[in-house]
Amino acid sequence: MRRPLALTAALLTALAAAPAHAHAAPRWVHTCTAPARADTASCNALRVVGATAAAADGYGPADLLAAYGLPADGGEGATIAVVDAYDHPRAEADLDVYRRRYGLPACTADTGCFRKTDQRGGTRLPRGNTAWAGEIALDLAMVSAIAPRARILLVEADSAAVGNLGTAVNTAVALGAQYVSISWGTTENANAADYDGRYFDHPGTVIAAASGDAGYGVNFPASSPHVVAVGGTTLRPDGSPRGWSETAWATGPDEGTASGCSGRLPKPAWQADPGCARRTVADLAAVADPATGVAVYQTYGGNGWYTYGGTSAAAPIIAATYALAGPPPPGSAPAAFPYRNPAALHDVTTGATATCTPAYLCTAGPGYDGPTGLGSPNGTAAFRQS
Repeated sequence: MRRPLALTAALLTALAAAPAHAHAAPRWVHTCTAPARADTASCNALRVVGATAAAADGYGPADLLAAYGLPADGGEGATIAVVDAYDHPRAEADLDVYRRRYGLPACTADTGCFRKTDQRGGTRLPRGNTAWAGEIALDLAMVSAIAPRARILLVEADSAAVGNLGTAVNTAVALGAQYVSISWGTTENANAADYDGRYFDHPGTVIAAASGDAGYGVNFPASSPHVVAVGGTTLRPDGSPRGWSETAWATGPDEGTASGCSGRLPKPAWQADPGCARRTVADLAAVADPATGVAVYQTYGGNGWYTYGGTSAAAPIIAATYALAGPPPPGSAPAAFPYRNPAALHDVTTGATATCTPAYLCTAGPGYDGPTGLGSPNGTAAFRQS
């Protein structure tokens, strides 16, 4: 069952002194393996395994909406695209179980809410892949949790090649999605600028890209100046007026939210941090630590309820939060919106993923920092053009 929203003072004290959930520290696995070839992406989903994997350990929609001050039952009129590789043949059915569990409105092909296409917008779906199916299930669950009235477009690329995934992004935008969630990435290389111009330059469209889960360092397309780069946090209930606390997610030297300074892509005009001459990652953040993860239902490559984490959880949360705020004006740069109103976010000020110079690229602090950007959602005011 979900964690209750009303907590007693005694329970809050116990929670503050204990791990995020009342269990031994969880173990988790990377859903996708590292890419075997250059210009191939890996998904950023992390699935909790073992005795701690029950859905009771994962946050549900009510928890996430409360933590981020977001309205319930939002998203009417919006189309949010989830772009991933390969097919999850049970995606619609698994999503239906998730939404029923949490009392969310039905979102199926029959209701007109859910649509699944191949990377060309057609029905020749790619082969199934159980690893990427976990990523798809996570993305669909997070979009549903934050914007349950939105239409969902699932675009499945033929493979994890960046060219195929990028084509799927272009298709999502062509099919009318103004909000696109990307929970995958690859090492930034000499092809990044070419790919960026071909697939991610869509003014007036929100493209939220996960920063990555391997700690300090930059991945593409999160390093694109045309996307909203999304880092990760550890999210726990506490006794504060907000009722929740967040720190930059840092598990170990090679696991935690990615951040840093691009080696290849230019700094956008709306970003002004002094320690990086090029694009700095990230812009925003949301829960990603699998130790304080989210509930997901998956039966292809799984057998029911799981707890998931990774910046794969954070990216669809941010994409859906933009959808709650309303459509971006044509030609606008949605990643710039929070920079005009940073006070409307929860500033995440603690946590470090590494030791680096300058320190803000890997250490959270007041104001802008690499791991969490400007902070996490606090309502929707920061997600619209002021």
